[in-house]
Amino acid sequence: MGQQAGRGGDLCVAGGASRNTVLLIATLATFVTPFSMSSVSIALPAIGAEFAMDAILMGWVSTSFLLSSATFLVIFGRVADIYGRKRVFTCGMLVFTLSSLLISLSPSPSILILLRLIQGVGGSMVASTSIALITSVFPPGERGKALGINSAAVYVGLSAGPFLGGLMTQYLGWRAIFLVNVPLGALVILLALTSLRGEWCDAKGEKFDLVGSAIYGFVLVATICGFSFLPSSAGAALLAAGLLGLIGFIRYESSVPSPVLEMRLFRGNRVFTLSNLAALINYASTSAITFLMSLYLQYVRGLDPQGAGVILLAQPIVQVVLSPLAGRLSDRVEPRILSSAGMAIISAGLFALATISTDTPSALIVANLAVLGIGFALFITPNTNAIMSSVGKRHLGVASGTLATMRQVGQTLSMGFAMMVLSVYVGPVQISPPLYPSFMGSLATIFLFFALLCLVGMAASLARGNVNGNNSKGNDPSGF
Repeated sequence: MGQQAGRGGDLCVAGGASRNTVLLIATLATFVTPFSMSSVSIALPAIGAEFAMDAILMGWVSTSFLLSSATFLVIFGRVADIYGRKRVFTCGMLVFTLSSLLISLSPSPSILILLRLIQGVGGSMVASTSIALITSVFPPGERGKALGINSAAVYVGLSAGPFLGGLMTQYLGWRAIFLVNVPLGALVILLALTSLRGEWCDAKGEKFDLVGSAIYGFVLVATICGFSFLPSSAGAALLAAGLLGLIGFIRYESSVPSPVLEMRLFRGNRVFTLSNLAALINYASTSAITFLMSLYLQYVRGLDPQGAGVILLAQPIVQVVLSPLAGRLSDRVEPRILSSAGMAIISAGLFALATISTDTPSALIVANLAVLGIGFALFITPNTNAIMSSVGKRHLGVASGTLATMRQVGQTLSMGFAMMVLSVYVGPVQISPPLYPSFMGSLATIFLFFALLCLVGMAASLARGNVNGNNSKGNDPSGF
């Protein structure tokens, strides 16, 4: 662990950093983004009350961040491979931190959502490089443990977000949940500038695919917005445009020498392809849980933000405890076995959530969330290890960006589906007691659909094949 990072990844600038240092910095950064996202979910009713926002517009406070982040993840992953992962990582933390400060001063919902879009750009720069940095310096035999620690940081952020976010929202106001990102972000930037003396850019000298990046961005924006606007005709038109753009993107990327997304990673790499598909389905079927349960607990059950935050702690706390163990296991046990078991457990937990009512005991809700936490821990870290171990080092940034894109696109689709169902059951009005039965009907529909979707993800996870003993270079069609 104390060896120099230069031994685990090629440096294109003189210098180096210990593996522990890289892991520490990447893990701190990995904590900040999920902390911000989960604290925002618990603060949405307070934000909605100040700006008189309906449930759909409140959903866009979360979706705007996910949309911009998803759009730029692969793009910045490729930029990082060419120009330096540390450079992109540090700039991303700067954008994220400054936008957090400005969001805390937002005078209107439109400005708030615009700044969340900018914050998402910074988040994409961090997310597309943090895992790549860790993978650059840790060899395959130690990578699962390191990624498990990094995943645990995600769940610590998710754990702290609802509880601390609830406290800050209740006693300091919702703006405090964005303001707290400033010192945390500044600390990460300071450590990156002073401790990461090397640079990692394994694709240095290759051209950046500007045209492909533009098409890719259009496809994601059109698809995600189209899905969010369903069932309107505008939503259907955007989805059609996104599908046509996707066909054009695949054809274009297959013909250029330095594509933003190497299509051979998907065509000749079953592990990479199906692991990313499983990740997309996992996040698409689970990411709206915190948003929906926050509304349920605060509106239907009448809890304050602090009380709701305490209940929502159950899921991420279990993930924090189990993720490092799942990471170590993934170095020895086939990831498809662990991840598929995790998806099955998640599906069971979602089926249980689909049955909750206005008087379901709080203990039962906590138990359901804990079951989901077990499933997440078993799925995410082994699946991440499988993806990052299935490519060569030249594509680590793109692989990290692709995985992060699956996460963000899945999260956005999850929120988009939830908002679509809410618009059908509840409509664009503020949630009030007469609408509680309709709201509960929307919860049952959403969670039931998510549970069935998880079963599809489990099938994709099982079909990927083995990773251990069939490792990175052997699975990477590019041969790097």
